[in-house]
Amino acid sequence: MAAIIEEFNEYRSRMNEKLLADNNKIVKRIFNLDTNAYAAGALDVKTKELLGLVASAVLRCDDCVKYHLETSHKEGVTKEEMMEAMGIATLVGGTIVIPHLRRAYEFWEALEEEAN
Repeated sequence: MAAIIEEFNEYRSRMNEKLLADNNKIVKRIFNLDTNAYAAGALDVKTKELLGLVASAVLRCDDCVKYHLETSHKEGVTKEEMMEAMGIATLVGGTIVIPHLRRAYEFWEALEEEAN
């Protein structure tokens, strides 16, 4: 696994375990709500992940962007679809999103490299 992907997933898993082990009802409910929000419903998972990707980029949350990129990739999102979504995010968020666009592109390349 590419180092950038492995480091992100290891850190995310380790810290999520610690957070959930703390047994805070509010945190557990937020995690559950987040999981359920991205399940298939009136919108399919692929569409919801792209929506999450755009929102995360506009909010400039690199961890969230990486999470949505990885899940989008697993859901069969193409590079062209991802870049169109990130283009919308950059349009909405403005030029301040460009550094996050760069990191997103780098992470997507690692996902593609890992898949091949």
